[in-house]
Amino acid sequence: MKAERDGLPATLSRMKSAGFDYLVKITAVDYVDHVDVIYLLRNLEPIKDEIVEVTLSTSDLWLPSVENVHKSADWYERELSEMFGIEIRGRKAPRLLLEKWDGTDPPLRKSFAWDAPYKTKGEKA
Repeated sequence: MKAERDGLPATLSRMKSAGFDYLVKITAVDYVDHVDVIYLLRNLEPIKDEIVEVTLSTSDLWLPSVENVHKSADWYERELSEMFGIEIRGRKAPRLLLEKWDGTDPPLRKSFAWDAPYKTKGEKA
């Protein structure tokens, strides 16, 4: 199921009301010109999975937080932020997942420079 970025929390709330109340995973796929963010939801009675997909332009990478809908989204949103460079707006506690990550050059993006030296927060290049 495709969803619009602005209506994502409402879409996931409707899915939760329909029985898909377990958030299995949030991940993303980088296609160079756009990024697809994928939410895997599960209904436990009867067991059935549903995928909600949001497409983002690489020039406008942000999503609203869905932590109010699914508390388990916290860690996944932190991963999206640091590994894919997607800004998550409206998070309660925007902590880092990796302790000294500087937030530049997200490593799971195709544009990541694998041959560049790794630098930690506050370290000069």
